[in-house]
Amino acid sequence: MSPHLNEWLNLILRWMHLLAGIAWIGSSFFFVWLDNRLEAPKEHKPDVEGELWMVHSGGFYLVEKHLIKPGWIPEKLHWFKWEATFTWITGFFLLGVVYYMGGAVYLIHPEASLHRHAIMAIGLLMLPVAWLVYDLLWKYVFAAQAKIGAMVSFVLATGLAFGLSHILSGRALFIHIGAMFGTLMVANVWMRILPAQQQMLDATQRGETPDYNKGKQAKQRSMHNNYMTLPVLFMMISNHFPSTYGQDLNWLVLAGMILVGAGIRHFMNVQNTFSRFSFAAAVAGAFALFFYTAPASPPAAQNNNSQNAMAAETVDFQTVQTIMHNRCVSCHSSNPTDDVFKTAPQGAIFETPEQIKNYAQLIKSRSVDTQTMPLGNKTGMTLEERQLLGQWIAQGAVIPEQMP
Repeated sequence: MSPHLNEWLNLILRWMHLLAGIAWIGSSFFFVWLDNRLEAPKEHKPDVEGELWMVHSGGFYLVEKHLIKPGWIPEKLHWFKWEATFTWITGFFLLGVVYYMGGAVYLIHPEASLHRHAIMAIGLLMLPVAWLVYDLLWKYVFAAQAKIGAMVSFVLATGLAFGLSHILSGRALFIHIGAMFGTLMVANVWMRILPAQQQMLDATQRGETPDYNKGKQAKQRSMHNNYMTLPVLFMMISNHFPSTYGQDLNWLVLAGMILVGAGIRHFMNVQNTFSRFSFAAAVAGAFALFFYTAPASPPAAQNNNSQNAMAAETVDFQTVQTIMHNRCVSCHSSNPTDDVFKTAPQGAIFETPEQIKNYAQLIKSRSVDTQTMPLGNKTGMTLEERQLLGQWIAQGAVIPEQMP
């Protein structure tokens, strides 16, 4: 596939994925908000569970929640299902374009011992297997034990992230756990929520009283989806932030962000003392992750003492330029020679001293602090070379024109 076609496939799929996701998650947020704010009807209305007046765009809306009656269904009934479907389809193809095409350069952990095809198979087979495990547990074990089920599910997801962290790159790990959550969510819609609602409608058409427990079971899965939304949104954007996935314990950072997202979502869903505690804990957890993922201060910056930098051996620019030429320029040049990247990623070019200096902080973040570049350490940058780059930057990133 040509690089230009790959880039446009990535763009179009990402755009469609974002649009479908907004529609799906927006409807999830709205209906949970609506359920939590329904009030008892002011007048006697048989079969009305609750009602709510709203105002928007100059109009006033009265929403009522009904228990459907035997022998009657609405003439026109709107279903919310295609938003989930298109979100998953576009996400799955986007996963393929970014992580499975082009030699899987973004996919594999640089120290993974498994064959590339085995890792690719694990990454894809994980999605249906995760659904089977999740569905069986919540159908037969935790159907009436929601809190215990949530804790066990979190532990299982964290364990899976830990295992995958040994074969997937950091950014691929985050996206694959996000893809797993997305698969659970869309499978909930099509295999548990929609069938339950259809069975209730079928019963009313036969003149029977529907089994309202099916509605409660569907609502449980719908709430699962709702609590997964914020963690999934974080994982969707995580590949832009190497300080999260570039950690040695990136699976632990991911687990922490899942808890942060779920805690904030709980506060948005339920207004009580515990939800306020969950929000405070989520905020505290986010701050803890911020400090945990912060790069260690280099010796030259400690105590604001510039003499420490002078005490270290000065790294000459020629050494830096040699490292950049051997490890980075194959991708980051005007005419890349890499077998995958035919245009410089993010437009970053490291051919001249000025270009290298201008990108010094980005080089520090990606190659020194998080060590997420080169991708998969494809060119074999050594730890000593990373340290030399960091030392040169700490000493002021001096280039020949600036030398005394």
